[in-house]
Amino acid sequence: MIEVLAQLSRGPVFLAGEMLECVIIFTNPLSAASTSASSEMLAWASAQIHCQFHASENRVALPPSDDSKHDVQAENETVFVPNRGERGQCILSTPPKILFCDLRLDPGESKTYSYSEMLPVDGPPSFRGQAVKYVYKLTIGCQRVNSPIKLLRVPFRVLVLHGLKDYQFPQDEAVAPSNPFLEEEEGTKKDSRLADLATELLMAATSRRSLHLYNISNTRGKVGRFGIFKTVYKIGEDVVGTFNFAEGDIPCLQYSVSLQTEEGIREEFQRRRGQPVSCGTHARHQESCLHTGRSSFSLPIPLSCTPGFTTAVVSLKWRLHFEFVTSRESVEAHTVPKNQSETITWTGVEQMEVDTFSWDLPIKVLPTNPILASYVSHFSSTNSITI
Repeated sequence: MIEVLAQLSRGPVFLAGEMLECVIIFTNPLSAASTSASSEMLAWASAQIHCQFHASENRVALPPSDDSKHDVQAENETVFVPNRGERGQCILSTPPKILFCDLRLDPGESKTYSYSEMLPVDGPPSFRGQAVKYVYKLTIGCQRVNSPIKLLRVPFRVLVLHGLKDYQFPQDEAVAPSNPFLEEEEGTKKDSRLADLATELLMAATSRRSLHLYNISNTRGKVGRFGIFKTVYKIGEDVVGTFNFAEGDIPCLQYSVSLQTEEGIREEFQRRRGQPVSCGTHARHQESCLHTGRSSFSLPIPLSCTPGFTTAVVSLKWRLHFEFVTSRESVEAHTVPKNQSETITWTGVEQMEVDTFSWDLPIKVLPTNPILASYVSHFSSTNSITI
């Protein structure tokens, strides 16, 4: 028996274009006091990154794939297929890297290997939607002689920031910013600079503030005014907006604001012509606002959500969805009498004729620092298997 443990060095979330580093430990768990006959042998081990794409048959029409031929593992087959037995299609993979050949482990002995690979910048982000899924995994394959291949899969999340792949790092390291008190390898330097560059680009894109005002009205007149200071956000930020109902002529009884995503399938891949987009709600604020002059809301964008993106098959867009309930007749505000000697009881009306209408405001949601997103990831940095 051999225990295989894989640990992602920096957490389970990465930016496309970053270097993924994983430490893989092979251990013979038997006590060192055991006899030499208890030594274990592995013929080989290899590792590879791949992205698996799965689409709902009810919503997406894709051309047939021949990946199913790899679903069956022969008893003594030595071909390493990292997505063997997985649903969907493998749309992206890195070249496999051999970790070792002919490894012998005595009782209590361990061997540690390091795997590193740059994540492709032209791949899709990790996404689990209602119609499609993009799932990234690092797969480690091991095999004993005359035994089937065992696979250890390490899932991780990939965020895509457009513009990173167009950036060219300076060739002269002397002019590049560096810390003279730290000794870093070339790959670590470039990876660190990539994360710093991503942070700068995100800050530049999401820090611009300019008040956007929108008049809210229906067929009967003006309900109020809505204000928002920016429409570009990072995951993890809060979307803050304000309402001014004092400027309206139509009484607003209630409003709700929902932070939503729209998952749309490209027309050529739709199962049915004109099929609607799939909407998902990630946060919601509802408030009764009769006789309210001003109101505001704050909706957090969860770090676990996928930023907006577009691929050849699907697009994901973000929006604020507003719903308003207004009165068809004027509602007089109660006034407090100057003479407090009499007791007055205020009661709401039993029936009221109302109108309802909705409005959608598109916003843009970008990724964030992958280290920050790692804190809330449901993926584990450590995975293991016994063979």
